[in-house]
Amino acid sequence: MVATPEKQQHIHEQLPSQNRVAVLLMGYGEVESYEDFANYNEQALNLLTAKFAPVPTWIYPPLAKLLALFDRHEWGHTHHDFISPHNAIFEQQRAGIEKNLQAKWGDTIQVFKAFNFCAPHLPHQVLAEIQNQGFDKILIYPLLVVDSIFTSGIAVEQVNNALAEMAGGEEHWVKGLRYIPSFYNEPAYINLMANLVEEKITADLRANYLPSQIGIVLMNHGCPHKAKGFTSGIIESQTLYDLVRDKLINRYPLISVGWLNHDTPLIEWTLPNAEQAANNLIQLGAKAIVFMPIGFATENHETLLDVHHIIHGLAKKHPDVNYVQMACVNDNPEFLEMAAEWANAHIGELMNQEAMAVNPQLAGNHHHHHHD
Repeated sequence: MVATPEKQQHIHEQLPSQNRVAVLLMGYGEVESYEDFANYNEQALNLLTAKFAPVPTWIYPPLAKLLALFDRHEWGHTHHDFISPHNAIFEQQRAGIEKNLQAKWGDTIQVFKAFNFCAPHLPHQVLAEIQNQGFDKILIYPLLVVDSIFTSGIAVEQVNNALAEMAGGEEHWVKGLRYIPSFYNEPAYINLMANLVEEKITADLRANYLPSQIGIVLMNHGCPHKAKGFTSGIIESQTLYDLVRDKLINRYPLISVGWLNHDTPLIEWTLPNAEQAANNLIQLGAKAIVFMPIGFATENHETLLDVHHIIHGLAKKHPDVNYVQMACVNDNPEFLEMAAEWANAHIGELMNQEAMAVNPQLAGNHHHHHHD
């Protein structure tokens, strides 16, 4: 049995020293200065609106400038030059997930962040950095609760555009690729959502209200009903809501989904929106309403400003109701631990798989082979 240590060592020697994985954590990103708004809006419109609205592309630049003026009003005047904490929180999420992964894998793993709409962290910029650092295996990981064409779909589209531009020479530099689409049905996430609501109620409301008087609005990202046949996120969002509701409904009977929609003309959105949901629960006797964002992992101007705005409007109509606005899961240590855990199996696969060699130049030759 003396040979065992040598055998172990032999296995290690076979692993190439380059067996490293770059985890590409992807989020929306939010602009932090007004000057960037029109540009941000134009990029967002190009990528997003193209998926669901019959809008000609020439309209994007003027429309983006118009939206920037609305944003300027909403963020600047109404909210005293609000700066979104989204990017800072996302960096904490990236660092926390990396710390958890490195505890298991050491520094063979690095976590990079890319934002869909914010330089200098655009996917093509970050992929260039990943290539420069000598990584050839990538785990694409949009940190998004729900998979849809507007979230991870855009992420993959942008990654593909960048990789196509970077393909030089005989062989593509990427030798291994995996992808994590969403975590809407992960039991750990569902439990955490329900627990956070329970803890909040216990801390702030349970002493003064009966459980049947506490309304819970579980907020999802609004989805358009028609998205040209792309996945619009409705099915996963609905499943997410049902799973969290199941954990709470026996103790707190007044629960509703509340969709945070972008009010765009001509587009049919998921209902009820968060305001209507709260009104419905108040009608059923709720004396306190808890707003919990379950469809968003990272705070952004929707979860902050839009919900704040909704509560402001409700308080005018129903001043005697107690409104509680909860935070997203953000950099909750339990969340960062589970998010790292979801990546482990994929990292293991990338570490173990034979490097694939893809020759992008051959891909173009397969257009018209008709075998009669």
